[in-house]
Amino acid sequence: KKTFHIVVVACGQRSHETLSMIKSAILFNYYQEFLKFLIFTEDTLTETLKEKLTDWSDLVPHIFDFQLLPLKFPNQSETEWRTLFKPCAAQRLFLPLLLTEVDSLLYVDTDILFLSPVTDIWNFFGKFNESQIAALAPEHENENIGWYNRFARHPFYGRLGVNSGVMLMNLTRMRTFNWEQHVLPIYKEYKLRITWGDQDIINILFYYHPDKLHIMPCEYNYRPDHCMYMSICNTSHTGIKLLHGNRGYFHSNKQPLFKAIYSAIESYQFGTNVYTNFLMPLRASLNAQSVNESTCGKIARDSLLVANLIFGNQF
Repeated sequence: KKTFHIVVVACGQRSHETLSMIKSAILFNYYQEFLKFLIFTEDTLTETLKEKLTDWSDLVPHIFDFQLLPLKFPNQSETEWRTLFKPCAAQRLFLPLLLTEVDSLLYVDTDILFLSPVTDIWNFFGKFNESQIAALAPEHENENIGWYNRFARHPFYGRLGVNSGVMLMNLTRMRTFNWEQHVLPIYKEYKLRITWGDQDIINILFYYHPDKLHIMPCEYNYRPDHCMYMSICNTSHTGIKLLHGNRGYFHSNKQPLFKAIYSAIESYQFGTNVYTNFLMPLRASLNAQSVNESTCGKIARDSLLVANLIFGNQF
């Protein structure tokens, strides 16, 4: 069976988020693909992650494996890279050289939840043209509230920039492109002008090499910004595929929909009925008054679309 590599970098207080992300990928793995999770993390988190993932592999055998890997940055400026933006977030910039045996992977931030099978997003690899090495979703859909077009002090991709929380990476092509040889000079030149760390570096790189990037639709990296002011990502037909609770939205009450979905996934126990123990409680919490009255409450149906299709008849 083909292996789908999913990479995450977990530091600080991010172990629970990381586990919820992994749980969501396994839960929505409708086609029973073999998922391999590569987790770059600190020594202090390895025991917690290993224990929980080993338990899960007993409950849902033969569909996933995991590997815990140490953080590794370029020697000459290790401390600088390690502390760029959020602790160890810049690790993903060095994946092509660290994972030399891997051809392609899906990188996700810890605050991502799968609301669709991994296969859905993986299919974009097949849509790459000959020059494209990676795929990302736009940072914004609307110039009036976009960040890069209003505030950035450096070049960025396209009209509104791209968000780096979900990234398909063809490592073979990235190595041929000499990815790291492009990253290091960009950091050197722009380090005093970047705000969002590795995401800004990626934006600058693809500004200079736009032919190397494939753009995915916003439903593959759906964030509070897409619904908190007005709906600027149309997900009514496809549903939301990957949900990104950036800036702590999975843990705050600012937009209760994000917290409700995170809680439903976190609470679900593998080995129990998905319909009664995941889908029904999720539907109920998305019907709550606090969700309905919030601006993001209007996308409750879209966030359930794929779940209803996959789990709706399992009772």
